[in-house]
Amino acid sequence: MPLNIPLQLNSSSLTVMEDAGFYKQKSANQTEREKLLKHVPLEKLMDLKVDYAFKQLFGSEKNKDITVIFLNAILKKSGRKVIKEIAFTSTESGGEYVDDKQSRLDFLAITDENERINVEIQFTNKYDMVKRSIYYWAGIYRSPLQKRMSYKELQPVIAINIMNFNLFQQTDRFHTMYHLYEDEEKFKLTDVMGFHFIEMPKLINDWKNGNLDPWNDVLVRWLLMLGMVDYRNKKVYDDIYQELEAIAMKDKSVRAAFQNWEQLSMTQEEYFAYESRLKQINDEEAAQREAELRLQEAKEKAIREGREEGFVKGLEEGKKDGRVEGRQEGLAKGIAEGKAEGKAEGIAEGIKEGEKFTKEKIARRLLMNDMDSETVAETTGLSIERVIQLQREI
Repeated sequence: MPLNIPLQLNSSSLTVMEDAGFYKQKSANQTEREKLLKHVPLEKLMDLKVDYAFKQLFGSEKNKDITVIFLNAILKKSGRKVIKEIAFTSTESGGEYVDDKQSRLDFLAITDENERINVEIQFTNKYDMVKRSIYYWAGIYRSPLQKRMSYKELQPVIAINIMNFNLFQQTDRFHTMYHLYEDEEKFKLTDVMGFHFIEMPKLINDWKNGNLDPWNDVLVRWLLMLGMVDYRNKKVYDDIYQELEAIAMKDKSVRAAFQNWEQLSMTQEEYFAYESRLKQINDEEAAQREAELRLQEAKEKAIREGREEGFVKGLEEGKKDGRVEGRQEGLAKGIAEGKAEGKAEGIAEGIKEGEKFTKEKIARRLLMNDMDSETVAETTGLSIERVIQLQREI
């Protein structure tokens, strides 16, 4: 059953430390300080942008204090009040370890104003991210409404999306916030909805360009922790670690997060589950790439077949006319018509067949990786009946 237990936090865990003077002075002798990581080299740390690792660190009861600080750092940017209690609510099916093929973060943080905050982290770009977030928001917003309840009793829902890819081309800012406003005078329509999108590649780019100050920006230091290990590019940012290591000597919450992160990465069972999740991600990305390549091949094949059909039509037109000039004219005419009609028809048919073939191949692979039929249908666009039929064939 989903766990939904409000957790009372003491006031000390609610402080978001952001006193500029507190962090302006870095450690004068960093070489003599106690090492933050004692047992695990940087390259052995889990990538916290992988949903399984993120959930184990930030969605865990024992780490609820650092989760509250992390969320408060995000919400402070939009003027939201400080969180005073949280409840973790899971919507997953299955276990959370080796055999869990769908482990992903999805927890709700309930604020002192009874606001609900939905946090999602996406390692791979599955597209339609904005619509996906709105869909999740709508479900959470309406779910508490029971019979005889008033609409006034519905509480605000805030969606936080952390993405391991860039989404918005209109801005270079890594953290953008969205609400409903009147078009001309820009006043807010309602406070019941808000969306945060955090694009990790933009954050790392700002870090490389020297535009970030984790000493005086709480959110930046937490996001840099998420970006420090980059599994996608097989890279670990040692300079980020050195900076956060110095900050951790002052910020107990960062130090606690690193210690729990290290412990998580050291535990054999946890690391095996993490690698299992990475394998699923790799398989899904490989299937998506294969689908894209096959679709491109289908388009190219359709174009070739359309041109060949036009050439054949041209020959037939030429044969109908006994004169050489007629054959040439008919050939040219037939090729032109064939290109227009045959190409369009060939492309449409080829794309349709190619998409169907690749979707079913992807579906078979996902089903063989123990993904449930409903998720496969949603991912591939096939009907649930066809997915169930493929599952039976397997």
